[in-house]
Amino acid sequence: MIRFKNLALLLLLLLSFSALAQKSIVIEGVVTEEHLQPLPFVNITLKQTTSKEVLTGTISDDAGSFLFTNVPLGNYIVEISYIGFKTIQRKISAGGLNPVFNLGKIQMVPSAENLSEVQVLAKRTAVSSDLGKKSFSLDDNVAQSGGSVLDAMKTMPGVAFDQEGKVVLRGSDKVVVLIDGKQSSLTGFGNQKGLSNIPAANIERIEIINNPSAKYDANGFAGIVNIIYKKEKQNGFNGDAGLSFGLGALGKRRTDTPTDFGSYSVNPKLIPSLNLNYRTGKLNYFLQTEFIIQQALPNNEFTTRNYDDGRDIISQVPENRKQFRSIVTGGVDWELGEHDQITFSGMFDREKHIDTSQVAFINLNQNLRNRLYTWKEEEVTSFINAAINYKHSFDQAGHSLSANAQYTRGLEDESYFLNDSSSVRTGRDMTNIRAIEYTTSVSIDYTKALSSGKIEIGAKGRFRRLPVDYAIMRGNQSIIYPNLGDFSKWTENLYAAYANYLLEKENFDVEAGIRAEQTEVSYALDPKNTYYNTNDNYDYFELFPSVRFTYKLNSENKISLFYNRRVDRPGEPELRIFPKYDDPELLKVGNPYLRPQFTNSVELAHRYSWGSGSLFSAIYHRTIDGAYQRIFSIDNSNPQYDIVNRIYQNTGHSTNTGIEVLFSQDVLQNWKITSSFNIYQNAIDAFQGTLLFPYERPFFIEKSSDIAGDFKITNTVQLPWKLETQLTGLYYSKKNIPQGEQLARYSVDFGLKKSIWEKRGEMTLSATDLFNRFGLRQRLTGEGFAATYDNFYETQIIRLGFNYKF
Repeated sequence: MIRFKNLALLLLLLLSFSALAQKSIVIEGVVTEEHLQPLPFVNITLKQTTSKEVLTGTISDDAGSFLFTNVPLGNYIVEISYIGFKTIQRKISAGGLNPVFNLGKIQMVPSAENLSEVQVLAKRTAVSSDLGKKSFSLDDNVAQSGGSVLDAMKTMPGVAFDQEGKVVLRGSDKVVVLIDGKQSSLTGFGNQKGLSNIPAANIERIEIINNPSAKYDANGFAGIVNIIYKKEKQNGFNGDAGLSFGLGALGKRRTDTPTDFGSYSVNPKLIPSLNLNYRTGKLNYFLQTEFIIQQALPNNEFTTRNYDDGRDIISQVPENRKQFRSIVTGGVDWELGEHDQITFSGMFDREKHIDTSQVAFINLNQNLRNRLYTWKEEEVTSFINAAINYKHSFDQAGHSLSANAQYTRGLEDESYFLNDSSSVRTGRDMTNIRAIEYTTSVSIDYTKALSSGKIEIGAKGRFRRLPVDYAIMRGNQSIIYPNLGDFSKWTENLYAAYANYLLEKENFDVEAGIRAEQTEVSYALDPKNTYYNTNDNYDYFELFPSVRFTYKLNSENKISLFYNRRVDRPGEPELRIFPKYDDPELLKVGNPYLRPQFTNSVELAHRYSWGSGSLFSAIYHRTIDGAYQRIFSIDNSNPQYDIVNRIYQNTGHSTNTGIEVLFSQDVLQNWKITSSFNIYQNAIDAFQGTLLFPYERPFFIEKSSDIAGDFKITNTVQLPWKLETQLTGLYYSKKNIPQGEQLARYSVDFGLKKSIWEKRGEMTLSATDLFNRFGLRQRLTGEGFAATYDNFYETQIIRLGFNYKF
């Protein structure tokens, strides 16, 4: 249960991210006479609804068309008048959901005819700061400046993280991360990855979409994170350059076990970045580069295993890392004509790291070291991505056709060098995994603005192929499982089509869509593999509906009801049969027979805005079928060692129900408070299943239900001398997980920013997890043992950064 007394510690704190909404609209239409022939020189005026004040006016052109641009959000009357015809009025209520109001063909009726008065009213509204999406500018992020995307997202309302650095929304890590609205090798195709290693310097804003429409891929039941990169719009040559230096792991929360290596501390970090843009005529060239040179401690795992026979064993796996990563993105936007644009872009991403660790296995009953295990991992990953985007804009605003083609080649080359010393054996082993991924995707999207909404239709195909080669050099009495085989091959083909319709009226709007997906999956194993009898092949066709209904209580109050059905597909890393040997007595391995999980979610959301602040609240409920996660289970296949497997497994039915509240208030002219809390109940049904690796045995999950939550608060203060400071606090309560519980943790962060050189330059100082209390702690129970798992990875970091715009 939540320990509310800990909240008092946090009421000093959180971040002033400002939700971004559409600020202006376009209004267009075509005026015709009764036989639909265009009427030129018709008077069109735009008036405020309440005061009837005329804001602007125009006349229709030779084709009868008219256009108003850069119209602020609000309620208006469009009045169409012409001598000899009756005056027509159309009402518009614009709140920020859609940027284009296409009134279509407006037919004028002659006033001389003996007809009753004709008055056509088209009332339209939009949700200010769409209740289904929240957008956060990284310019407002001070306390986590100079770091990675993961650091920047740390204090965003409703966002949490698990022990692997994955984003968790409302209690789940089943999140899709997009780059500029599209899946990317940077963040993973369907399964998120790599956010802790992507610098945030070149990112403009981050969007969180809890209830995606049918336009988006159906995977990611917890929602979508969309990372928007900077792209300058002004003419000429411009850009910015940045440099961040930091030190991490300043203190040790727990003393290292006795080894020669120990865990890294006071780790230096250097992150330079460069963003260039040159716009001239119909061409816009862009280039972005980011680098990470660092020493780090991404994992520092203490595991204590208490066996039912009375033995107590502790081990520590510090992942001491030296890393270099480079990301180079570039391309050109080319305006082919007034209505056509094409973008050619490419990306090169390469990362190399060397991890070293000495793992001591200590018998706590005798205070005796039973085993010393030393390993080194050398890994190179790289991605080459090429994309073409084409967009055709029709004469009517909001009417477009776009197409995208993307090709990605990824490489993973990972070698483990293992040295083992115990009373049982002294030996060496070496493993190498080489995986090359090929991903091709093509899509087409069509959008048309209507007088009372818009329609969107589209189709997509994505084809992924990932062959893996596995090489082993076995030493004396090798600890590596025999008969694994030398290769595997995973393929996934996805075919999708969607249709989405938005209807907007003055007091309500409705959005409804359907997405159809056909998925074909195969996983082929080396016939030498003796653990799984057959290759796995399956396909399925599914429909994924999404519905939203919004009612506008008044201009400041809006309430929405959402329904979504989504899927989460296991990727090749979750299926991979080759174990990871960083801890030989706590082995992580995939499951080639893993199946997707499906989720139905319902949400009721409300937003209330006033002049100096806003309040967002939501109640949500999700049901998950076929949920998958890692299961802990004793492996008795080697009588000389105590081995616990961590194997991915489908675990049946669960539910997630909660309430989320986001609050923002300008306390004073120079002081803003932003806070949020998310309280939810995870209910996990009892489940019994069968593990197949390395031998067949049952596993059990007991029924559990618990209430958990996360709480965040940020104070942002504008100081004299162009200084801005932030103090942020976050608290994650205890929560239940399969086979146990995860304990509470908290963090306090501080940041300072100063503008110099007429705001062209910016200096930042930030410090995260000041009290070093954000490490992960879990308590687990399995068949024949209980375990305490503490991951005191690098969370305490201080950074000094500089950025210059030119």
